[in-house]
Formats: sequence, structure tokens, C-alpha cells
Amino acid sequence: VLPWGQMSFWGATVITNLLSAVPYVGNALVQWIWGGFSVDNATLNRFFAFHFLLPFVIAGATLIHLLFLHETGSNNPLGLNSNADKISFHPYFSYKDLLGFAALLMALTALALFSPTS
Repeated sequence: VLPWGQMSFWGATVITNLLSAVPYVGNALVQWIWGGFSVDNATLNRFFAFHFLLPFVIAGATLIHLLFLHETGSNNPLGLNSNADKISFHPYFSYKDLLGFAALLMALTALALFSPTS
């Protein structure tokens, strides 16, 4: 939808019409997503807002998940004593995640700098 061409228009129309199969609320749900009776400017604005806000929502949920995981620890459904095998989250896993993020960022930067046209 975001490039707003014919393929985007018809793709959004077909994919959002799949929601009309939801019992009782399908048609109302499709019209709510469209912002009217067809894919239009309101649909474009809603998809843009969704694509802009979704990464922040995912990042927030990830931070909340890590906070709760750090506070309570992971689940142990079998009840086995595994305290001897535990390593603390910080600094070991924090540094591991930062190293992976830095490696991916360097790979993306190298790809953008050395192969900009592909």
C-alpha cells in the first residue's frame, strides 16, 4: 500500500478483504481498516501509521519482556535444580547481544556503502 501504485491498491484490497471471512464482524472490520467503503487515502494513512508505530511497540514489548525475565528468571516447569548452570544475564548476554547487533549493523553499512545500486 505504501508505494501507492496499482499493484499496491489491488494487493491491499485483496488482502484486507480476507478479513471479511471473520464471522459477525468481518465486513465492519474491513471497512474500519479501510476507513471507508474502499481502499482510499485513509487506508494509506492507517497503513503508514501502523508501519511507523509497529517497531516502537515491538521494541517496548521486548524491553518489558527482558525486564520481567531479568527480575523473575526463566521458567522451570520440571523443578530441576539448575542454579549451578546459570550465568547472569548482564554482562554476558547483554554483551553477546550488543556484539551481534554491531556485526549486523556493520554488515548492513558495508552493503549500503559498497553495493548501493543493488
